[in-house]
Amino acid sequence: MTPTLPTVLVLDADPPPRLGRLTGRARILRTDAAHLAERLPGADVLLVWDFTSHAVRRAWPGEGPRPRWVHTASAGVDHLMCPELAASDTVVTNARGIFDQPVAEYVAALVLAAAKDLPRTLELQRERVWRHRETRRVAGTRACVVGSGPIGRAIVRTLKALGVTTALVGRVPRIGVHGPDDLDRLISRADWVIAAAPLTERTYRMFDAHRFGVMQPSAFFVNVGRGDLVDEEALARALARRWIAGAALDVFTTEPLPGDSPLWGLPGLVVSPHMSGDTVGWRDELGAQFVELYERWAAGRSLPNVVDKTRGYVPGH
Repeated sequence: MTPTLPTVLVLDADPPPRLGRLTGRARILRTDAAHLAERLPGADVLLVWDFTSHAVRRAWPGEGPRPRWVHTASAGVDHLMCPELAASDTVVTNARGIFDQPVAEYVAALVLAAAKDLPRTLELQRERVWRHRETRRVAGTRACVVGSGPIGRAIVRTLKALGVTTALVGRVPRIGVHGPDDLDRLISRADWVIAAAPLTERTYRMFDAHRFGVMQPSAFFVNVGRGDLVDEEALARALARRWIAGAALDVFTTEPLPGDSPLWGLPGLVVSPHMSGDTVGWRDELGAQFVELYERWAAGRSLPNVVDKTRGYVPGH
């Protein structure tokens, strides 16, 4: 009698993942958000390939069995967590390790562009205006990186290579990491404030009017974590009142950012469409990572990247 293959349900997005290596080792089914709830009970594994969707959060509560393992092709897990999933014995894993260095390079590019006034240079070129200016040195400046996971640590390493003095802030203080109680003091001295934390109850809109008021007028703020780390209206006011020199957002409370959002035209703000970690070949890396994790799971071995469902991220950093 032929053994029954485990069923892997893929919450799809375009382009779909390449899972050819699982041929003959898993039964691959695909679903869209509208049919996810009815197909969950028949799945052993759920691959959340469409990591922008909130369909899992809506579909998980309900009748019938649920997958024993959920993997999301993203670093953040806030889009899929719900009380029922958190309370279940389902294992949740994320794509930790794929985006660390790409995001760090993106942050470094933003820091260099802001220090060297590259946006203004491009504007003046389009206007055919020759205007000499002086720009800032990056080496010797200070950065505060909020979020002590792999992405935050990669940002610290990359900025240090540019000669930036960095301070890293995490959930709890430990060697090399400051705790939340140090945050206001550190951002008040920082030239660059980088948000790279997971979204949890503690971090929701942690960058508010108070925090922007604490920063130096010369400070530049970057968010590559989650959109809801930032009170966007407070940031808009801070930029309009010149409490800070500028900002760059790669993530937003609402994505895609609506065309009528005032953030598009806000002076001093760089808007990018959630692309800081997306380098050439990133989808193939995500697919290969899932296949490797599936092979471990099918063999009964322990999985890496297991999310603490009560905290909302992978512990141990």
